[in-house]
Amino acid sequence: MVSRVRVWLNRTYAENVFFMDQLRRNPSDRAVEIHATHGDADSPVLAAADTAEPEPEGLSPAGYVEYALAQCRRRGIDVFVPRLHQTAIVAHRADFAAAGTALLAPTPEAVAVFEDKATAYEAVRSIGVPVPPWWRVRTADELLSAVEELESAGHRACFKPASGAGGVGFRVITRAPFSLTQLSGFPSPSVPLDLVLRALEEADEEAAGQVDWLVMPRLEQPEVSVDCLTGPDNRVRMAVGRTKNGRRRGFTVHERWLEPAQRIAEGFGLHYLSNIQFRMYGDQPVLLDVNTRPAGGLHQLSLCGINAPWAAVQLALGEDPGEIEPPFLGQDYTVVSGPRPLRPVSLPAQRAREPLLPAVPAPAPEPAGAAPAQTTPRATASA
Repeated sequence: MVSRVRVWLNRTYAENVFFMDQLRRNPSDRAVEIHATHGDADSPVLAAADTAEPEPEGLSPAGYVEYALAQCRRRGIDVFVPRLHQTAIVAHRADFAAAGTALLAPTPEAVAVFEDKATAYEAVRSIGVPVPPWWRVRTADELLSAVEELESAGHRACFKPASGAGGVGFRVITRAPFSLTQLSGFPSPSVPLDLVLRALEEADEEAAGQVDWLVMPRLEQPEVSVDCLTGPDNRVRMAVGRTKNGRRRGFTVHERWLEPAQRIAEGFGLHYLSNIQFRMYGDQPVLLDVNTRPAGGLHQLSLCGINAPWAAVQLALGEDPGEIEPPFLGQDYTVVSGPRPLRPVSLPAQRAREPLLPAVPAPAPEPAGAAPAQTTPRATASA
């Protein structure tokens, strides 16, 4: 009899409820039990898991590794998908292996390269993958110089943190003065240059010391995110591009996107699931960003007949799924939010030095036709 697989997702994005759904609906018909931890007691990920715990707050990276190892031993975790403190965790892969847990994460070297976007751009350019022009800035003078150089070449300047995930901190520079126009409609990523320069000049020493931005041209659509599955032998088993052009989404297996993504995944040891993003600089695709973790939109590959989360778990367990190609490309689509149930009662907050609480089973689905409790909170999966 084939034993069930126990998978743990630590503090992860709400969209990974779909990652969990796909693990349970795996084509091998293997029993999967999911453990989840999070700092937000009302995360839909906790409600979607079979067992759930609040994470302790205030732990150092080293302290979090000890906590994670204890979780793996206590819960009998077979595969751990780390997002929080990924850098510290992958440095202890041997310790997790000794506890019987495989890490679904890249090598420490790969994580280190792509933690810092400037380092990543330099490294990727060295293997022949095109990158946009960029400037690393820490002061008002450096920002103004970079913006003026970009604008003189006919580009619109933008900036983002040199390290960080998703679109956090991304802003587009405008010369238009701040006015009521900025206060109508939805919030915009555009920010007047004079306000940014003033903020930099007036920042205290501590705040100014945290400024570490990349300034670059505003790249054009389409944006193509290539989801890759790479084995520990550095061979890519799957590479499929998800296209984004405004609201419209789609899929591509064109070599202009897949070839540079595969070169990066294989060249830098991006084992298991990674997401490599490109945009257009003129008529050329250039690297935008590299995520050393599963993308929040990975489940969208199910529209192409692919269950990437399960294939990755198989690889982590030493069961090679072989080459994975989409049997078809799904039709164009868009993304909308929808409700996901939360736990009827929030998990209690947990302080770092208190004893760990026992795992709490997720509530069983209500029988068909049963009236839902009026007090049950709801949340969208994109929260």
